[in-house]
Amino acid sequence: MKRILRVLIVEDAEDDATMLVDELRRGGFDVRHTLVQTAEGMRAALDQQTWDVVVSDYSMPQFTGLEALSVLKASGLDVPLIIASGTIGEETAVEALKAGACDFFLKDRLGRLVPAIAREMREVAGRQAKRNLELAFAETRERMQFALEAAGVGVWESEIASGSATWSDVMEQLHGLPVGGFGSTIDAFVECIHPDDRQAVLGKIAQATRERADSRLEYRTTWPDGSTHWISRIGRTFYNETGEPIRAAGVGMDITAQKNLEDQYRQAQKLESIGSLAAGIAHDFNNLLTIVTGYCELLAARFAGDKTATGDLDEIRRAGTSATALTRQLLAFSRRQILALRVLDLNTILTDSQRMMRRLVEESVRIQLRLAEDLSPVTVDAGQVEQVLLNLVINARDAMPDGGVVTIETQNVVLDEADARMHMDVQPGSYVLLSVADTGSGMSPDVQAQVFEPFFTTKERGRGTGLGLSTVYGIVKQSGGHIWVESEVGAGTTFRIYLPVATDADLPVTAVPRASSNVLNGAETILVVDDEPSLRALTKRILQRYGYTVLLAANGEEAQRISRSHRGPIGVALMDVVLPGCGGRAVAEWITSQRPETRIVYMSGYTYDAITPNGMLDPGTTLVQKPFTPETLIGRIREALS
Repeated sequence: MKRILRVLIVEDAEDDATMLVDELRRGGFDVRHTLVQTAEGMRAALDQQTWDVVVSDYSMPQFTGLEALSVLKASGLDVPLIIASGTIGEETAVEALKAGACDFFLKDRLGRLVPAIAREMREVAGRQAKRNLELAFAETRERMQFALEAAGVGVWESEIASGSATWSDVMEQLHGLPVGGFGSTIDAFVECIHPDDRQAVLGKIAQATRERADSRLEYRTTWPDGSTHWISRIGRTFYNETGEPIRAAGVGMDITAQKNLEDQYRQAQKLESIGSLAAGIAHDFNNLLTIVTGYCELLAARFAGDKTATGDLDEIRRAGTSATALTRQLLAFSRRQILALRVLDLNTILTDSQRMMRRLVEESVRIQLRLAEDLSPVTVDAGQVEQVLLNLVINARDAMPDGGVVTIETQNVVLDEADARMHMDVQPGSYVLLSVADTGSGMSPDVQAQVFEPFFTTKERGRGTGLGLSTVYGIVKQSGGHIWVESEVGAGTTFRIYLPVATDADLPVTAVPRASSNVLNGAETILVVDDEPSLRALTKRILQRYGYTVLLAANGEEAQRISRSHRGPIGVALMDVVLPGCGGRAVAEWITSQRPETRIVYMSGYTYDAITPNGMLDPGTTLVQKPFTPETLIGRIREALS
């Protein structure tokens, strides 16, 4: 494509202007031009739009090229002006160039025009780039200056021979000292360093001095109130003519928030890794539990009149139910469970859960609610919020063996940029705060650092699985929220949960109607696709027991082959979400493209993003979660067929 060239032509002869435009077009430009003949016309044109170049006749009856140059200079615009003339002499041309014209050419030698304009446009671009760079440097300097002031950067200097040192007021404040409280010696500086860090700091300073390198130190300092802060100190040593170090100077800043974020990041990485492992275990375990509980149901039907056998089977079922609850906790921690989200009032959930919470605690423990009026709605799974409350109240109860108070409070809050800097993954905005505080024994910093890790517990052996708080963490994170803990030994613990306020785009999830138990039998053909042989065999037996015809496939390719070769209708494709090769969703989409009448029912104990975005079930998607009972499986089949 031709390059657009905006040309302001100052010329009294229209034929000459046409000649200039034609030459520029032959030179490869897409010319957009305006013709003016007076100073007033030129000023108006300069005000109306941006120009790449001005080409002016040197001599006109009412206006000259030098006058045009004056008008252009007065405008303050960086636009090159080129003089055109039919008779301009060398002396006149020099005068025009001294006055500020960029070039000149004779009208009977138009070959100079295109190269001159191309050169001037390059130079204008270069000047603009230089100006942009200078502006960027100026803005950067301003931002750096502001950042240094806002960050509270301190300045220090020391005389090596005398051992004296001076600190700025900010440097003293960084170490928790009042203004003028620094001892003004290098030894006083060493005393400010945490005892566990002193040796390493002194070693790095000595090494930097030997190597004539800048020293970059990170160390802890303890304030008079007992709090620990991290300081980053950068210094440079200066030497005399003989190479002896004589003085050093540098800056220091508080990096406590950065260190906290690094700790949070490492903790998040650890939890994510454990979560992925837990989800994988839960998936395999749910397959096994489905087989165990499914065959229990089949055996129970066969030995219905044998009390001994049915009693034994009941024990197996109870163990399976306990194991199912454990896998659900693992999925909640790993954020791989499915949520039925609705826009709800958190206060309503808390009010409805009061009776449940009071049954969890002894009479010596008092539960009090402090619910904010006009609380903003949130988009949550009500059952999962109840699970969070249950776990936190139980945790508070266990921290108060001699009784105490559990305070559950809601508030509308706004998290700002400072909160976002203090905590990972926090987006500034409006939130609903749910806090659960107790007056119990509290936690040490070491315990707080591990409190959300799965299987970590401070309770005696045999009490709890260590998954309570990790389950809370997973539910809150999957709901798009944040959870923080504040605690002090002997002063109780407060868990603060921040849930995003529901937006206008959040819609309640419509409940899926359940099939009634008296319409479970059927005669349709069901295609079962699962890579676990034992589970395929169990599913076939369950379906045949209720009258269905069953086709079995171990993977997606086999399912496609059966779908192509089977002559009759296939009522439902019962699809495992996780399949070798291609996933269950891809296979399901292929089947429905070939057989639009076939309904899809997914089954899985671990879905994550395989069929749902972020674990949130799409409306109209039928899913049976492992482990399932025969009645649950057949119920979902009938729902799909309905």
